[in-house]
Amino acid sequence: MNEAELLTLLRHHEADSVELTVATKDTDKFSEAVCAFANDLPRRGRPGHLVIGADDAGRIAGITITDELLRNLGGLRSDGQIQPMPSIVVEKVSTSRGDVAVVTVQPSHLPPVRYRGRIWIRIGPRKGVATEQEERQLIERRVSQARTFDAQPCIDAGLEDLATGLFANDYRQHAIAAEVIAENHRPIEHQLASLRFFDAARDCPTNAGVLLFGLDVTRWLPGAYVQFLRVAGDSLAAPVSNDRVLRGDLLTVLRELDALVDATLTQQPAELSTLREEMIASYPRVAVRELLLNAIMHRDYAATAPLRITWLSDRLEIQSPGGLYGEATPANFPQQTSYRNPVLAEALKNLGYVNRYGRGVLRAQDALRRNGSRPAEFRFDSGFVLATVWERT
Repeated sequence: MNEAELLTLLRHHEADSVELTVATKDTDKFSEAVCAFANDLPRRGRPGHLVIGADDAGRIAGITITDELLRNLGGLRSDGQIQPMPSIVVEKVSTSRGDVAVVTVQPSHLPPVRYRGRIWIRIGPRKGVATEQEERQLIERRVSQARTFDAQPCIDAGLEDLATGLFANDYRQHAIAAEVIAENHRPIEHQLASLRFFDAARDCPTNAGVLLFGLDVTRWLPGAYVQFLRVAGDSLAAPVSNDRVLRGDLLTVLRELDALVDATLTQQPAELSTLREEMIASYPRVAVRELLLNAIMHRDYAATAPLRITWLSDRLEIQSPGGLYGEATPANFPQQTSYRNPVLAEALKNLGYVNRYGRGVLRAQDALRRNGSRPAEFRFDSGFVLATVWERT
């Protein structure tokens, strides 16, 4: 955006597409605005703009736009507080009257979008929490434009195929603000639909709903399980020491996988001097955890192949069905991330398995470096991604 475009925006903006503020540290206000623009309740189909550094009359206030402010604004996309992750562009625009920061927010393809469990919307100059009717409008719009596999309906499955108690008693409090739950007297399928786990128009769960709460997940998604194999050697020809298949809803699989990995990880002494030694990890837990979660989050659940974890004497191999997705390529991996399963990614963030988006592989590599281990290696194929972690020797 150049100066002329900015000045035109300030002079002729529509009240429901632009928010002006001179505040520079009000993260809640910024996040609520981004959430409201992403929901695009008026269905304009055009981006909304949060302009920091201009007052309500459209006058540039002449405040200082620092690099820290721009970084904080950029962090609104990936800090996991706004779900699903919004599409935003942050830029500094310099004019003869002073500088401003502009956050451009694209309408979401997967509404409703929430900030800290609340759905914020904008109609004209008003910004507030969506009513039940407004939330229903957003849900209906999402059904018509769902694109990713996890947001699509799982045809022939029904509400009776979900462990609704698992949703109500375990998941819901992580995703929705407590006061919203207390005021919510809607049927369970409407509550599931508001979080993209149920398709109300087709009266069936979405694929994400089946993955997270299905009573028999592989009945509907045959490849949605984990194959764990440990061998006593450096090739698959070596004797098998442990062979497990982890099935069930994703919450159960994650808990069982967590326990299995913890039981497999080992430490060994390393000499610091003649009289001193320290314990080092053969594989740093952080690295293994991040790579496993990355594979679970980004795998292709339409594939019939499972997620394969092969633990050999000198390395750990994690093979995830589905190649790189969207804008991610071997050349820009892991800096560029595209989400094959945004509904599932949101669920993992709500459950605390993911802290920030787009950092898993980078965190894993950093943990390996600090442990004195070799960097993880990646092989990209059209049908899978293979991550290899080498044991520290």
